[in-house]
Amino acid sequence: MAVCARLCGVGQARGCRRRQQRKGPAEAAGAAAESEPDTDPEEERIEGAPVMARPVGACGTAGHGGAGDPGAGLAAGGAGGPVSTCPQPPQPPARCSLLELPPELLVEIFASLPGTDLPSLAQVCTKFRRILNTDTIWRRRCREEYGVCENLRKLEITGVSCRDVYAKRINPRVKSGRFMKILPDYEHMEYRDVYTCLLHRYRHILGLWQPDIGPYGGLLNVVVDGLFIIGWMYLPPHDPHVDDPMRFKPLFRIHLMERKSATVECMYGHKGPHNGHIQIVKKDEFSTKCNQTDHHRMSGGRQEEFRTWLREEWGRTLEDIFHEHMQELILMKFIYTSQYDNCLTYRRIYLPPTRPDDLIKPGLFKGTYGSHGLEIVMLSFHGKCAKGTKITGDPNIPAGQQTVEIDLMHRIQLPDVENLRNFNELSRIILEVREQVRQEQQQQQQEGPEAGPGRAPPSAREALPEPPYQKPEQPAPAASWGAEGGGGTEKGLEASGDGPPAAPEPAPSEGGQPFVLPAGVISRNEDYPRTCRMCFYGTGLIAGHGFTSPERTPGVFILFDEDRFGFIWLELKSFSLYSRIKATFQNAEPPSPEAFDEMLKNIQALTT
Repeated sequence: MAVCARLCGVGQARGCRRRQQRKGPAEAAGAAAESEPDTDPEEERIEGAPVMARPVGACGTAGHGGAGDPGAGLAAGGAGGPVSTCPQPPQPPARCSLLELPPELLVEIFASLPGTDLPSLAQVCTKFRRILNTDTIWRRRCREEYGVCENLRKLEITGVSCRDVYAKRINPRVKSGRFMKILPDYEHMEYRDVYTCLLHRYRHILGLWQPDIGPYGGLLNVVVDGLFIIGWMYLPPHDPHVDDPMRFKPLFRIHLMERKSATVECMYGHKGPHNGHIQIVKKDEFSTKCNQTDHHRMSGGRQEEFRTWLREEWGRTLEDIFHEHMQELILMKFIYTSQYDNCLTYRRIYLPPTRPDDLIKPGLFKGTYGSHGLEIVMLSFHGKCAKGTKITGDPNIPAGQQTVEIDLMHRIQLPDVENLRNFNELSRIILEVREQVRQEQQQQQQEGPEAGPGRAPPSAREALPEPPYQKPEQPAPAASWGAEGGGGTEKGLEASGDGPPAAPEPAPSEGGQPFVLPAGVISRNEDYPRTCRMCFYGTGLIAGHGFTSPERTPGVFILFDEDRFGFIWLELKSFSLYSRIKATFQNAEPPSPEAFDEMLKNIQALTT
């Protein structure tokens, strides 16, 4: 068998070659001689016939082994025989299997793979399964895929965000001495359990959601926070401070209390976390349920609950609100929303996609809406128009409806400051633009589809910007007027404001223009910008209580800077100021522009 192995270049010959190369020539010859008794007569016959028949010039000197038998050549050289000088054919490259790699290298390779691929990898062989039990692999997946940076082994001795979330933001009543009894036993927990039983299992609920609370809606952001998954309800600042930062309120949390069991806890109420349940109804929809609603009640009854809610929602007491209509709206909202404290359904929403030619970056804004307070609006761009969609709403214009629509084909040039103060001049210019838009729409219907959307009559084309518009360098159209300011609106009107004041923007090439609100226009917030970039014609949605008799009325969209804009409602003589929500949202990008448009249609259909 040894001779056969040497002839074939496999089996024992490999080990024999290595040993012979490490030994001297004499030792190699001796080793070759010792291996001769292992051959049988059949092997000797196979060895003798082919080798003696080989041409000398082809593969070596006759009788001294071929090119494929370096062991025989070493033995012959050691015995003083001639050594072949002809080139040997190249050996095939050695193939290395993953199984032959050292474990520490396999750990690095496996840790760089997506966590969803690791279960399949564990089924390859026992070695891979054993290596995948290394906690370093799963810790890296938790960090790279979900941003978990906490060290499970140090939670008992260091203060990390997980502890801060629980002790300060979720349950501030927990004292430091009791904290260790409430925290899960992370000392005996593994990152693999955190990944598989918590992060991966509930990955579908991460992102932005709109709760189904009738006309009021809302904004829920589900994030991985430390070693928790927490659902934070985003609340606008107290009216009318649109430039103040958003407020946050935890609704539920998920974490591992035991090694392979995730616990869902409801955070509603003032008695700390308690038992809850989450059910993923279908794609882009899930629901939460509280199993201990008695934790939501307060000892002082509904009156104490209402006063507490009023301080949190409005930052004041009922005695501080003198407007009778506003008191009715506040009481109505408390009664309606308190019915949803035990069970809620959420539907996914996406942030609007960004395009290079957008007027400003789209996103979420806060705005003033008269007696309804501050509400959240999503600004998105759709070619030749922009839309403001309500994320939170009120009994007049519910969440999901388009509060404002801006016609980017009809820009309005501001006159001098003195003419800006004249409301009648404003009304005249806006009504002229509305009539122009109506004529263009009629002509498009007469000319048919070949006219194309946005095609203007010949008399008006010179006054219109190129589609959809040009950024600040765009020449101004013939129509002129503009307004800037901040304030609330009457019922059915929408206004928003949110976030800290934007940093001063560099002046556009055409220069910022002075802006003041016309006399008689209502503004709840007088702290509005006094210069603006440009203005466009637009329409705003107003309706009666219960979304009755909705109609779109003309108005003016005023762009102040990258983070603030306003809208003057002509019919209501009211001004809304909007300020950007400056927050980073994860898992909120739409799969495609079509998916975002479909989402807008769905949330609008729910409240129509």
